[in-house]
Amino acid sequence: MTLPDFDLASTTAPPADPLGILRTVFGYEEFRGPQQAVIDHVVAGGDALVLMPTGGGKSLCYQVPALIRPGVGIVVSPLIALMQDQVAALREAGVRAAFLNSSLDAADAARVERSVRDGALDLLYVAPERLLTDRCLGLLERVRVALIAIDEAHCVSQWGHDFRPEYIGLSVLAQRFPQAPRIALTATADPATREEIVERLALGGARRFVTSFDRPNIRYRLVEKVDPRGQLQDFIAGEHAGASGIVYCATRARVEQTAAWLASRGVTALAYHAGLDNATRTEVQARFQREDGIVVVATIAFGMGIDKPDVRFVAHLDLPKSVEGYYQETGRAGRDGLPATAWLAYGLADVVQQRRLIDTSEGDAAHRRRLSLHLDAMLALCETVECRRSQLLAYFAQDGHGPCGNCDTCLEPPSTVDGTVAAQKLLSTVVRLDREHGRRYGAGHLIDIL
Repeated sequence: MTLPDFDLASTTAPPADPLGILRTVFGYEEFRGPQQAVIDHVVAGGDALVLMPTGGGKSLCYQVPALIRPGVGIVVSPLIALMQDQVAALREAGVRAAFLNSSLDAADAARVERSVRDGALDLLYVAPERLLTDRCLGLLERVRVALIAIDEAHCVSQWGHDFRPEYIGLSVLAQRFPQAPRIALTATADPATREEIVERLALGGARRFVTSFDRPNIRYRLVEKVDPRGQLQDFIAGEHAGASGIVYCATRARVEQTAAWLASRGVTALAYHAGLDNATRTEVQARFQREDGIVVVATIAFGMGIDKPDVRFVAHLDLPKSVEGYYQETGRAGRDGLPATAWLAYGLADVVQQRRLIDTSEGDAAHRRRLSLHLDAMLALCETVECRRSQLLAYFAQDGHGPCGNCDTCLEPPSTVDGTVAAQKLLSTVVRLDREHGRRYGAGHLIDIL
């Protein structure tokens, strides 16, 4: 891949204060939430763990300090497409940025390395597996490193929903670059995952910045799965006709089928999954970013690094494997702050399928137990009769939120039935049959008796 040239002579040094950089380089007037506090802390040389919702402006928390502190800022990022998009945007803003990953040929990689040695870069984005090579670590030890940012830090957690083994080795950065502040950032981490991030990345002394996970402009809706594609079409046509959106499916085959089905009914739908060639995936991403009214039907391979502000809906035709995954995926809607919808079709067959996948998954019993716990939490979110938003926030240890008045369970409270007596009769029947006959019976026989 050929990198665009950057003219060092034409690059104007940014002002040395954070607010000045924010305005002159990035075009924003004011910081949001804890951005200013995070930036001041990192500029002063402190380590940080930043938990900020999708669309909350995490990138500025390391981009601004990298333009103030002397040296090159190193950004660890898990996805090639994400690096390329962010570097392109930074260069357009006049920032001297580049990336190192497997998409570069030897000549381009050597050119980037030369720019690092010459002090000609403000920010270098690098894949974790590339960073941890002796060549790359040796290169960086010969220059001044302004800071090290570890994006998508939840990828280090074996308990998390998106574990990436290559992240485990990043703990070595604390020893190799003791003078460089490190900042780990994520949009999805429950309390247990936060502790694992701190432990595995050797961030015990890091200051923690945790903002509200609430996305009040997103309406969370769950429907009973009956005719999922038909229900999806009705939802899009009735509420978001002509709008940009993302539809998540569990398998590549279902992605292809659903995209074709929607396209045959007048929706501009494009399929995206890891089985497509790189050129096709790149084109789908580009069209989604620049065109209005595109609906991308995808596996979870799509979305990380997508920064399209006007996504009006995110729909799931299959049950997500975890609350973290659900939160991250739905968080791609409504980044402009305008109303958006997170729509999920949910049925018993989803649960059966997920349980079967867990039972047959690779890994030891502890791994399967972790998967089951994630699924149980997702089922609890689906089955709640309380405010769905409050349940979602409580999962991330953000309690104290009353009914939101803007989710499905608040707007149309489900009817409930006290099943205590029925449950007692059922359990009594099971115990009695086991005691009297010494065997267990299926659900059909129990129903006949009751």
